[in-house]
Amino acid sequence: MGDSLFDNTIGGLNTALNLRLTNQGVISSNIANADTPGYHAQKFEFENALRDALQAGDFMPMDAEDPQHIRKQVPGSIMAEIYENPNGVVNADGNTVDRNAEQVSLAENQIHYDMSTELLKRKLSLLKYAIGEGGSR
Repeated sequence: MGDSLFDNTIGGLNTALNLRLTNQGVISSNIANADTPGYHAQKFEFENALRDALQAGDFMPMDAEDPQHIRKQVPGSIMAEIYENPNGVVNADGNTVDRNAEQVSLAENQIHYDMSTELLKRKLSLLKYAIGEGGSR
């Protein structure tokens, strides 16, 4: 993340917001398919995806000159793994969505998303304040 125009905090919050948005989509899809026979709930490991995305800048410092070289990941560019929830209990119609648990996850994810946007807003306000010479114009 050292190549960022801003500091690591802004880059990390941006990555967290993008991953929270992905998580929101997975949870919403599960809720939307709660009555679909045979649908298996999907799961997204936010914490693992965020850790991987934030550490991506620390791996493979070389530049790729050959098409077969492994390219350095840009922080936040990690595509998180979405997989079938192994803890899902199969209902009579073959569906594994627990609507109540998904709604709790949705609310929790929304709280974390809102918190991240507030932190990003405050960080950018500090930058704006610093650019304006601390308010003494």
